[in-house]
Amino acid sequence: MNHNTPLSPRPLRHVTEVHRRVMSATQLRSHGIATAELNEQCRPGGPWQQLLPHVVLLHAGPPTDEERLHAALLYTARESAPGVPSQPRPDEPHRPVYAEAVITGMAALALHGFSSAPPLASLERIDVLVPRLRRLRTTGYVRILRTPSLPNPRQISGLPVAPVPRALADAVADLADAGAVRRLLTEAVRAGHCEPAAVVRELNQAKLLSRPHVVDAVDSLLAEGRAIAEDRLYRMVREYGLPDPVWNVDLRLPGGPHLGGLDAYWPDQAVAVELDTRAPRQDEDALWSEYARKREHLERLGITVVHITPRKLRESMEQQAAIVRTALMASGDREPAAHVVVLPR
Repeated sequence: MNHNTPLSPRPLRHVTEVHRRVMSATQLRSHGIATAELNEQCRPGGPWQQLLPHVVLLHAGPPTDEERLHAALLYTARESAPGVPSQPRPDEPHRPVYAEAVITGMAALALHGFSSAPPLASLERIDVLVPRLRRLRTTGYVRILRTPSLPNPRQISGLPVAPVPRALADAVADLADAGAVRRLLTEAVRAGHCEPAAVVRELNQAKLLSRPHVVDAVDSLLAEGRAIAEDRLYRMVREYGLPDPVWNVDLRLPGGPHLGGLDAYWPDQAVAVELDTRAPRQDEDALWSEYARKREHLERLGITVVHITPRKLRESMEQQAAIVRTALMASGDREPAAHVVVLPR
């Protein structure tokens, strides 16, 4: 028997199970499939088919959504060494590891479970982020998006997927439909995928905030985010047994200047809560300075200000309630606060 004869492709059943029936030409060669044999298997009407350059689907018929995604990553991912297939992790022996390639855009949003994103089967294009200096070209159904630095991906079904804020920015970049943009951004917040500030930061970095329909959607997003944060603040007071504050008030010195608005205020204890729902746009530093000036002014008057972000309310409500409770309990140990006028906002 000639030991240099390439192995037949037929014994690859175990390989197709491991790699979800999608393999690169390099991986197939490492399993003994010569180029001539590969071309024969991928002939018109043959048992295999070439989905993308150097990426083979090991069956006839249309690929599944998962196979299209794995093929896109096989095309774009950097292999660890020539002729060596990506190695699975010990805890996930049937999942290949994809280096320097991250699914983004609408495909990523579909994988994150967005109902307002088209289903994977209907997407004509899958966007993949790669480092800026990678030498790859857009081909077939895969569009290459270059970036100076890849985001830290989330692993979803063994696939590296861009975080929601980045995926949203890459999806919105192609959308001229204001309603579609608004639906995507609103779902991101309502479904708890991320905070509005993270979305606005990515949109700003992508230079999308100069588009009027995106700005309109962002304004709706911020209003939605504030409403959700306020609702969580009400829940925190109710569920953790805090005394009822006065809600949404303005403070003024008697006969003097306006001191600023607050989301919750306990007059007897001179404790206030302020939600930080700033949007990280170009004027972020100016907005933060305004927050800081107001807080410093109130604290000089003896009023304790507890600053809470929507993310902290979402992820650690009990801890935020404990902070407020501690501030209320400590009020008896402080000098009495200056008298202020409390007005509805």
